[in-house]
Amino acid sequence: MPRARVLPHARVRAVVVAALLAPLAACSPSASPGAPDSKVTPSADDRPVTVTVTPTGEQVPAGAPVRVTAAGGRLTSVTVTDAENHRLAGKVAADGRSWVSDRKAVPGAAYTVTAATRTEGGTAKSTRAAFTTAPADKVNKVDWRPGADATVGIAQPISLVFDHPVKNRAEVEKQLKITTSNGTEGSWGWISDWSGKDRVDWRPRTYWKPGTKVTLNAELNGTDSGTDGGWFVRDYTTAFTIGARQVVKVDLDSHRLTLVRDGETVRRIPVSGGTPGGDKRSWRGTAVLMAKEGTVNMNSETVGLGDAYDKMVDHSMRLTWSGMYAHAAPWNARYFGKANRSSGCIGMSDADAAWFYGQVRPGDPFEITGKDTKGVVAPGNGFGAWNLSWTEWQQKSALR
Repeated sequence: MPRARVLPHARVRAVVVAALLAPLAACSPSASPGAPDSKVTPSADDRPVTVTVTPTGEQVPAGAPVRVTAAGGRLTSVTVTDAENHRLAGKVAADGRSWVSDRKAVPGAAYTVTAATRTEGGTAKSTRAAFTTAPADKVNKVDWRPGADATVGIAQPISLVFDHPVKNRAEVEKQLKITTSNGTEGSWGWISDWSGKDRVDWRPRTYWKPGTKVTLNAELNGTDSGTDGGWFVRDYTTAFTIGARQVVKVDLDSHRLTLVRDGETVRRIPVSGGTPGGDKRSWRGTAVLMAKEGTVNMNSETVGLGDAYDKMVDHSMRLTWSGMYAHAAPWNARYFGKANRSSGCIGMSDADAAWFYGQVRPGDPFEITGKDTKGVVAPGNGFGAWNLSWTEWQQKSALR
């Protein structure tokens, strides 16, 4: 009978352990060379940020800000540019969830939006979107005064005349920014220009302080004028300086014009104003020197006075759109300082007109008094806003 072999205890333990481990190893995925790789699911904190841009699409209506929002993370920056690389500035909200442009999308533009984001887990990414706006079916344009880099008198308003009606006056007024070097108080006022067009002027509460520097930034691009007005498709800007404190005082009753500079009388000039008793009377109130036009052909038919005159007039200084000037009038010499016998203008001798023309500048106020006149200069007839009280003028703002 054969004898059984007796294994050492150490070898018995090794065999038993190997037998126990073998089935475990066979069931382990990592031990199977043919098993597929395992999928790694990102943590909730590192899921992609969802970015939404408004507006979106092609040919969308202009006139609204661009809005960008983020869900599941934060916006770190947003850049919006058009095809000409002009940027719409804006600021990311404190919580990083939104961004809104400071300016509105303008008509007929193609915009690219680039949004940089960061997930809750810290992963940075950039997202791009694009949209286009429909072109303007009608464009509103602006004529403004004074011109850039001018030095003007202490009564000069900032005046904007529009080609087409402005129904959305409050929206337009919000885009008109006035900056002064000394914090001058003033207000916009909407009036009808002598031409019949819509107009908005900005005047100080009182005459400007000499030396004041003024800037207008009319950020109108992308603003809708309203019904029948069309869109503004550009911005406008002008900057000017206020000159010496000059006031021209015209007393039609005593037939004298006095130039006052810095409170001191510079010169008194005998004049002849508009003929009393009819349409040839002068206006009273405060008129503002609009322009120094030099030699002008003056024809009475253009101001509704028939064929009373048609002549070339020297040293012409325009005071109203309706045709009131200060100028040389040698044909009226016998009336200077004695009687009002003009067709509505303020006439003086050639020598006095030449001197006076060289002293004044656009924006100087003419404070005109007299018993027999056509009335007070209207706000839209030249720059007649000074004939309204400060309270009355403020009420003409669309933002009051």
